[in-house]
Amino acid sequence: MLRMVKIALIACVALWGFIGALFNLMDWDGTIGAVTAAATMSTFEGGAESWNSTSSTAIIWTGALFIMLSKLAAALLCTKGALDMWQARSNDSAQFASAKEYALAGCGIAALMLFGGFIVIAESWFELWRSDLLRGPVLDSAFRYAGMITLIALFVALKDEP
Repeated sequence: MLRMVKIALIACVALWGFIGALFNLMDWDGTIGAVTAAATMSTFEGGAESWNSTSSTAIIWTGALFIMLSKLAAALLCTKGALDMWQARSNDSAQFASAKEYALAGCGIAALMLFGGFIVIAESWFELWRSDLLRGPVLDSAFRYAGMITLIALFVALKDEP
């Protein structure tokens, strides 16, 4: 039963990644706008004048692509991982553990994007924590997603018996 729960949780992470990447792409102007707001530091007083704010198109597009492509990569890896885990669900513990590799890599990429991109870069470098407008919808969501995905990865990584 626990193996089935682990597979379902990884499938949910894959779904999160696919939905997120799709919506980033469907509303590309919104994605670029959100990254621009963070990078230009324009949503809080004095931010736009700060030495570390930027309106560089290359940096903004790199950030937006990093977000969307990381979600897509996480989704693809978690999909592969869920399928591998499904095929190994009745196998011994070592084979099932081996089948988790892609799933855990997908969760790792998602956590890297959420922590590295949103917490380290947006919150710390671009001081998004100062923005009343974006702190909740952006940083709280990133923290919630990163926390859930990391907990899922830890649960999935636990050793189990057939």
